[in-house]
Amino acid sequence: MKEKMLERFLRYVKVYTPSNEESAETPSSKFEFDLAHLLENEMKELGISDAHVDEHCYVYGHIPATAGYENVPKLGFLAHMDTVSDFCEKPVNPLVHENYDGKDIYLEAGARTISVKDYPHLAKMAGRTIITSDGTTILGADDKAGVAEIMTLAAELIQKEIPHGKICIAFTPDEEIGSGAELLDLEDFGADFAYTADGDLEGGIEYETFNAASAKVVVKGVNVHPGSAKDIMVNAAVVGSEFNSALPESEQPRTTSGYEGFYHLVSFQGIVEKAELKYIIRDHDKEKFESRKQRFLEIAEELNAKYGADTVSVEIEDSYYNMAEILKDHMHLVETAKKAAEECGIEPRISPVRGGTDGARLSFRGLPCPNLGTGGAAFHGPYEHISLEGMEKAVQMLIKIVELYTKR
Repeated sequence: MKEKMLERFLRYVKVYTPSNEESAETPSSKFEFDLAHLLENEMKELGISDAHVDEHCYVYGHIPATAGYENVPKLGFLAHMDTVSDFCEKPVNPLVHENYDGKDIYLEAGARTISVKDYPHLAKMAGRTIITSDGTTILGADDKAGVAEIMTLAAELIQKEIPHGKICIAFTPDEEIGSGAELLDLEDFGADFAYTADGDLEGGIEYETFNAASAKVVVKGVNVHPGSAKDIMVNAAVVGSEFNSALPESEQPRTTSGYEGFYHLVSFQGIVEKAELKYIIRDHDKEKFESRKQRFLEIAEELNAKYGADTVSVEIEDSYYNMAEILKDHMHLVETAKKAAEECGIEPRISPVRGGTDGARLSFRGLPCPNLGTGGAAFHGPYEHISLEGMEKAVQMLIKIVELYTKR
């Protein structure tokens, strides 16, 4: 299983699939179809005869229930095909570090070091096979590890004739820009409930996400000659800086963890005449989430009182909500995943997602869908890494989940 899964994973990460947050289309990047059609063909080769790609780049396939198990709940598994666009200006060149020594990993091409100090779990992975990029790009384990693991799950179920109910598989585009679950055809997918394989280290079980919103702050300045600017000039770049300074310094991503929410300044472009700031707003608690959004409007009001009406405008758009609101009524999914991990000799780690998954939107669309770890870490940057053994454990856990629901 390990060798075949490694082949799959390396093949998938070499396919260039960054999503494009500036696009309003689905998929946001036509590159995503390259991986979608590759997966469609591989699924058909495995014997999944109804595998297909729709016009929006969603891949669907089903493994019919084993005879006598038709009444078992229809279980779904999903992963996303796109990667972030950051550190992805070119195709990925994956490196395989066999029999890893448990020490810092130097990536020569990118002149970067994946250090044990920054990622202490690496010390416990001595002897494993570690996969990284060459340090010039992301690796793309988020979420091509999940894709490879679900494909391996399908192969194991079919080739080893493991009894199961109907298995529903889908691979989605554009998860990284927050729209991966929007156009998933739930009727075509056909699952009663599902799991996304889109987490970090193996054994991770996540059913709580942030409540999330994006915000755009636009500052209109007044530009005159600086020599005669007194009481006239409004420097939009300076006012933008003042807006950001009004947010608590202690509530940024680098100073928060666990259930602590944050404000994150994603970009800031500004000159005297105009400035634009883009943020993401996150909090697990719904009331605190609403307060965070309200704070943006209050700061704008304060600055407008100071510099003139309509100097600062704010646009806020909700992205997704905490899926715990839905999954609290479907905790059998979490308990089954926990039992599966334990029976596979994996320590289950139940923790909140400091982000979001396709499962958040799908849960609110009526498909309860917690998230599972894939064996990787340091996603969204050139320090990304994953162990082959961690991926193998993740697949064992997926198989065990199928078996537990089959027994039910």
